[in-house]
Amino acid sequence: MNSLPVDIVESLDIQTPNLDSLLTKQFPQQFAKKDIRTSLQASTIDAVFASIFGLSTGGILVSNLLVELDATPVIFGMLSSIPMLVNFIQPVGAYISEQTTSRFQYSLLTFGTSRLLWLILVIGIFANNSSLLDSQQLVVLTLSIVLFSHLLGGLGSASWLSWLAIIVPRRLRGRYFGIRNSACNLTNLICVPLAGLVISNWHGGTIEGYGLVLSLGTICGIISLCCQYFQADVNPQLQNQHSLNFCENPPQDICKEEINWTTIIGQNSKFLLFLLYFSIWMLAVHLSAPFFNFYLLDTLDLDVTLVTIYSSLQTGANLLVLIIWGKLADRIGNRPILICVGILVAITPLLWLGIGHHQLDFWLWLPLLHIFTGITWAGVDLCSTNMYLGIAPVRNKSIYFAIVAAVGGVSGALGTTIGGFIAQNQEFGGLLGLFALSSLCRLLGLIPLIFVQEPGK
Repeated sequence: MNSLPVDIVESLDIQTPNLDSLLTKQFPQQFAKKDIRTSLQASTIDAVFASIFGLSTGGILVSNLLVELDATPVIFGMLSSIPMLVNFIQPVGAYISEQTTSRFQYSLLTFGTSRLLWLILVIGIFANNSSLLDSQQLVVLTLSIVLFSHLLGGLGSASWLSWLAIIVPRRLRGRYFGIRNSACNLTNLICVPLAGLVISNWHGGTIEGYGLVLSLGTICGIISLCCQYFQADVNPQLQNQHSLNFCENPPQDICKEEINWTTIIGQNSKFLLFLLYFSIWMLAVHLSAPFFNFYLLDTLDLDVTLVTIYSSLQTGANLLVLIIWGKLADRIGNRPILICVGILVAITPLLWLGIGHHQLDFWLWLPLLHIFTGITWAGVDLCSTNMYLGIAPVRNKSIYFAIVAAVGGVSGALGTTIGGFIAQNQEFGGLLGLFALSSLCRLLGLIPLIFVQEPGK
């Protein structure tokens, strides 16, 4: 796995013969070919350990914890909306990060503190088993940790993405991120079922079992931050200075000394159209996204082990096609894939309408549905990231990423909040009515994407 990024960098000899001089021009005495090779390796290992942390602090495992604590659909909506809603703070984090002199140090401060907070929930879980905390108090503590952890993470996300966008050469983004995401998905494929088995069979109960998994996940989260030490650090001050010196298209790249929010949003038409697409898409997707697992665990009353197997099938399918999507995106562009595959993702919630309490559904249709979801979402996730990596200019890149995250986060949080109330209201058809509404909104969300012009295509 670790040799793959090296192979990618070696291929640069063919695609960009004068790579060293190009990098020296952009970041004198800081980037060399060896720096990129080491950085891509470190970033891949970072992704593996971060994936373990991520699966232990979100997704099906946290959903199962809340089901065990008798949480309502509104609580599920809040759990999913908090990570997106706090993205509204990303512009603040982006502005702060641009005043620093090290992407690595800023990442260590924000993400390190964010991940250590989860140890408080570990203590709370064992306090619950000792009857020092009741179920409702543990639900509140869980939501509080999610809130403050993601607030701190939101302060660092735009800076981290800007850092990665500089390290990974533009021509190889599709291929490299396909490999990096494959490493993440392989990790999830192996670790999610193992975590589910540990939780289901832990002698102290499923809640205590989750506490053990969370402890190990938090340790892996800290290890992932240590891997970032081996990535070529970027000084935001130099990044902005050199992008100003070598800016080729001032009207679009907005190469100015001061950050002008009106110019950033209003005069970059590609960015504005992508922002419109992304906001509608996030609202539509998250109308239903948090409630598929709730439907499996609560309505269908499936064991968490079986649900983690479904999740692993989805991850495995995602893993198998990511590199293919990456190569295809480099060849034909990201927008055609987003539109065509986006239609398939849009109709996916409709496929849940026929799922019921039948053995055929449990052992055939649900596995096939998760495999289909893994294949389609692999293309959408990868190409969405590549799209705004390409649309955002080098100067103040983290500001652009922060705007996308903030708008998408607020839209997604609004979607989960609305979805939570619809799911509890049978007058709107409950969960199944929510799935149908989400499908319609997803199709509408694809319309602005038709008018987005992808750079270099």
